[in-house]
Amino acid sequence: MSNDNQSSVSSNRDRVIIFDTTLRDGEQSPGATMTFEEKLEVADLLDALGVDVIEAGFPIASEGDFEAVSAIARRVKRATVAGLARAAFKDIDRCAEAVKHAVRPRIHTFISTSPLHMKYKLQKEPAEVLEMVTAQVTRARNYVEDVEWSAEDGTRTDIDFLCRTVEAAIKAGATTINIPDTVGYTVPEEYERIFRTVRERVPNSDKAVFSVHCHNDLGLAVANTLAGLAGGARQIECTINGIGERAGNAALEEVVMALRTRADVLPYSNNIETSMLTRASKLVSAVTSFPVQYNKAIVGRNAFAHESGIHQDGMLKNALTYEIMTPESVGVSKTSLVMGKHSGRNAFRTKLKEMGYELGENSLEDAFNRFKALADKKKIVYDEDIEALVDDEIGHAGERIKVEALTVIAGTMGPQTATLTLNIDGQSQTKQAVGNGPVDAIFNAIKALVPNEATLELYQVHAVTEGTDAQAEVSVRLSENGRSVTAKGADPDTLVASARAYVAALNKLMVKRLKGKPEPMTARLKP
Repeated sequence: MSNDNQSSVSSNRDRVIIFDTTLRDGEQSPGATMTFEEKLEVADLLDALGVDVIEAGFPIASEGDFEAVSAIARRVKRATVAGLARAAFKDIDRCAEAVKHAVRPRIHTFISTSPLHMKYKLQKEPAEVLEMVTAQVTRARNYVEDVEWSAEDGTRTDIDFLCRTVEAAIKAGATTINIPDTVGYTVPEEYERIFRTVRERVPNSDKAVFSVHCHNDLGLAVANTLAGLAGGARQIECTINGIGERAGNAALEEVVMALRTRADVLPYSNNIETSMLTRASKLVSAVTSFPVQYNKAIVGRNAFAHESGIHQDGMLKNALTYEIMTPESVGVSKTSLVMGKHSGRNAFRTKLKEMGYELGENSLEDAFNRFKALADKKKIVYDEDIEALVDDEIGHAGERIKVEALTVIAGTMGPQTATLTLNIDGQSQTKQAVGNGPVDAIFNAIKALVPNEATLELYQVHAVTEGTDAQAEVSVRLSENGRSVTAKGADPDTLVASARAYVAALNKLMVKRLKGKPEPMTARLKP
């Protein structure tokens, strides 16, 4: 960070920097791996959303991760672009190479500081770790002015040692100090006290911005994040939809709306355009195939839904009776176009914009054709139907394997039989298979067409809307060679949705291009 930027932060103590790590920590969620193109799309939206720092990835992890970070660094126009690096010179060098073309490059480097991590993970003595802090920050500072240093497992670190490492990092040139709750262990009062103590005891603490990074293992990530602000932190590390390792991270939309809604007790400003929050949530859910729980705060399907008669009566009289924020403030429109089989492309395009979607012409045409087909089957097309349809279209764009046709024979007489046609790299291939039920028969047919060793870990069906003509949305999780991926498929026919979901998951696992007759699949996903 330049001296001018540092002075700006110092002079505006209530300005909070929003650091989004959806593309790094979020992508480390099992099954949440994004493609190169998906990462660029998410990065573009984060920049438009007003995120101050985009942590684009872990460049040393793989060639794909390096290329994605490098492309995002060149692409992002406003935000700082950060890459993560361990306390190893080759990590820092690789990270510097990846972010060097950013308008505002940052190297984010870290090392474990808790007794447990130092003994078992690093197998190093505290004195060695302290030396490594100075060396790694110095190395990073030789490349960029903006260096962030993190004390991994900081909330379980001895406070005296934590102060010594923080002092060393700042002395070596770190401009941001992150004290993460790496394992989601702390509680709000304790986390606030840690920041207050470190900032009071470290003599050069005023030369750096302090940062919070909270995991949600005890469901306290957002509460701890806000407590960190009370303790003097002025950077928040978070993710869209709260995705991340294990139970996830603090959710960006929850933290930002808490600051906006309770400005009376949380007097901190930020640059987030809150009307884009729902759009961001939907995009990240679509590209990761991680569904957003219905009762998720801010962006959940039920966040602004009222079924109780008492609540409905209050809402009709005054929305403030049961809503502490307006739907419009997070990008949910109260008004809607009634969509049906007579709706045209322009109405459909307008509807998608209201719902936060911006599709290219080809994707729009494909989505519109699927919408018209759905409208012919359903009497009423709800917003949720369109959302599922478009998310499914986005999630399946560019796949090498696609479902072309499916016929299933099922019933009490058996055996259940599926005849499936897949388009594999432009070639149509058909197989018939039997199974213990229609879904099993479909999946057996897919395996016959695309031999693989993937294990089905999850098969889940839910109706998008009410009624017997509701669209089905199917989630499938497959694992192969220790890697897990999750994908969704939507269709008025549950069996077609099942086939689409399974094939989408296979596409995520696949890295070898299939030519002619499909070959056995081996997953080689990024770490």
